[in-house]
Amino acid sequence: MPVFRAADATLFETHGSRFSSYVAPSRGSTQLCAWRLDVPAGTEGVAHRPNRDEIVLVLQGRLHVTLDGDEIEAGAGDVVLVPAGSELRVDSHQAGASAWVTTTPGLEAVMADGSRIAPPWAQ
Repeated sequence: MPVFRAADATLFETHGSRFSSYVAPSRGSTQLCAWRLDVPAGTEGVAHRPNRDEIVLVLQGRLHVTLDGDEIEAGAGDVVLVPAGSELRVDSHQAGASAWVTTTPGLEAVMADGSRIAPPWAQ
């Protein structure tokens, strides 16, 4: 039975946030990717458009989410559906926040300047 312990997560840091990768094709999954996102207090995210649907479950704290221009505050237990192709930006405020994110393999993001990235935590 595949069990991924916290100490076994592959860590990545970008745009001020930490991505702890647990499930991805490089770790044996063929249909899912999942990681923990830790956003420190006061972090301003970077707008991007994922090419796959993403599910963001807030574990603790509050995230300020901008999705196609609509802004919401999501707190612990809230789930945000990010449809493929929508513009997403995730910020935190006073206390920071953590979330669990899931998607499918092949995730890429188109940045505001038109460049594409393939996030290593989902490969």
